[in-house]
Amino acid sequence: MKWPSSNYFQRVIAGLASQGAEAIILGCTEISLLVSQQDTKFPLFDTTAIHARAAAEEALA
Repeated sequence: MKWPSSNYFQRVIAGLASQGAEAIILGCTEISLLVSQQDTKFPLFDTTAIHARAAAEEALA
């Protein structure tokens, strides 16, 4: 199911890309619930996933 806010974030991403952005940082925990890499051709960096992966790697090291 697509939420109306998902469409909003897709428009924001497209607008940033049209202004020259080369990648998008998903800096809030909820944003990755609304948009995914499948929704855009621009690289997305999900800070929640990045931090979780780093914490798991540190815990297992």
